[in-house]
Amino acid sequence: MKKIFLLLALPLLAQAQKIDKIITRSETERIETYLASDELAGRKPFTPGIEKAAQFISAEFEKAGLQKTNGSYLQSFPMYQSKVLSVAGGLDEQTLESKQVAIISKEATIQIDENSGFEVASIKEGENFGQNAYRIMSAKKPTIAFLHESFAKYIPRLSGRGPLRENQSTIIFVVANSIPTKFKVNATQQVEKLQLSNVVGIIPGKSRPNEYVIFSGHYDHLGIGKPVAGDSIYNGANDDAAGTTAVMMLAKYYAKKRNNERTLIFAAFTAEESGGHGSVYFSKQFNPDQVMAMFNLEMIGTESKWGKNSAYITGYEKSSMGEILKKNLAGSPFTFYPDPYLDQNLFYRSDNATLAELGVPAHTISTSKMDSEPNYHKASDEVQTLDLDNMTEIIKAIAKSATSIISGQDTPSRVDTAKLK
Repeated sequence: MKKIFLLLALPLLAQAQKIDKIITRSETERIETYLASDELAGRKPFTPGIEKAAQFISAEFEKAGLQKTNGSYLQSFPMYQSKVLSVAGGLDEQTLESKQVAIISKEATIQIDENSGFEVASIKEGENFGQNAYRIMSAKKPTIAFLHESFAKYIPRLSGRGPLRENQSTIIFVVANSIPTKFKVNATQQVEKLQLSNVVGIIPGKSRPNEYVIFSGHYDHLGIGKPVAGDSIYNGANDDAAGTTAVMMLAKYYAKKRNNERTLIFAAFTAEESGGHGSVYFSKQFNPDQVMAMFNLEMIGTESKWGKNSAYITGYEKSSMGEILKKNLAGSPFTFYPDPYLDQNLFYRSDNATLAELGVPAHTISTSKMDSEPNYHKASDEVQTLDLDNMTEIIKAIAKSATSIISGQDTPSRVDTAKLK
C-alpha cells in the first residue's frame, strides 16, 4: 500500500516542485505592489494611472512570451464620458434642484417630461437599493426612477457613473418620496468619446486551438476620492490588483509549461467598477460555444471565512466546473467551497457574468468576506492588508485545479441560461 501511495504521490510532488519555482511569493509581491502603488493613483479609467497599469501588464505578457492579437496586447474600444453642466425642471409644483438628480446618459441635451415615453420606476423606502438600482441602470429603454429621500446619499455616486457604452439608454434618478403626476427634467452635458483597453495575451493550444480557457481579472479601480486620515488614493490592492496579479502569475506559469492542449487566454479587464464594460466588449469577440471555461479572479488577497488554503466559487451549482476543480485538488490542503454570500448576487456582479449569460461555465473565484471585509472600496485597501503568502498558495491551487480542463481531459457542463435571473 505504501508503495502504491508513493507512486501516486510522485507526479503531484514533481508538479509542486515545478510550480513552487515559478509561482513565488516574491513575484506575487512584486506585481501586486506595483499595481496597488500610489504611482497608479487607483487605476481609474481615463487616467494616466490606468494607462501605466496597462503598459505594465503588457510588458509582463511580453516577457512571458504570450501571443498578441492584431499586433498588440491592448484590446481597445470606444466609450463615452459625460459631465453634467446644468439641470433644471420641476416635480408637480416643486422646483427641481440639481442635487436631487443623477443622470446616466451620453446625450448632450436632455429634455423630458411625463409625456416623453420614458419608463417610470421607483425605489421605495426600505427596498434593496443596490439590486433595484442595478436593474434600473440595466434597462434597455430610457427610464426615470424616483428614489425615496433615504437614498439621496447615493446621488453623487450615481452621478459619477461612467464610462458609458454606445447603446447606453438615458437613465435619470430623481429624489422624490413618491412618483409625481407631472415632472420635467432639462439638462445639458459635456460628452467625450474616448478609448478604453483590456489587456489580453494568448498561449495557443497544441491539439485543440479552437477551444478556449480564459483566466481573467479586472485591473481598474476607483481612483482618487475624498481623503480619509490624509489618504485619498483608493489603491484597490485586493479589489482587484490581487486578481490581476494572479492572472499575470498564471500566464507566466503556463507559458513556461507550454503543455496546454486548449488555447489559454489571459485577460485583464478595464472598467469593471463602472459597469463591467471591458468584459462585455471582450465577450463579444468570441463564439461562446468555443469557450470551455472561464476562471475569473476577484479579491483573493485576504483569507476566506474558512481560513487559509480555501476560496469560494460563485455560481458553483450552475455548472460542473467546481467539482472538476475540487477533484484536481484531491489530496492537497486546499479546498474550494460554494459561494456563501448568495444574498450578494456575486455571480452576476463580476466579469464572469457576460459569458455565463451565454452559457459558458464562467465563474468567479474569491476569498473576500463580503459580509465583513473592512477595506472593501475604501482608501485602506492597501498591500499591507493582504496575506501574500496565502494569496500565492491560492494562485498555485488555481493553476493545479485547472490542469484537466486545459489539457482537454475534462470539460465543464454548460450554464443553463434559462435558469439565470
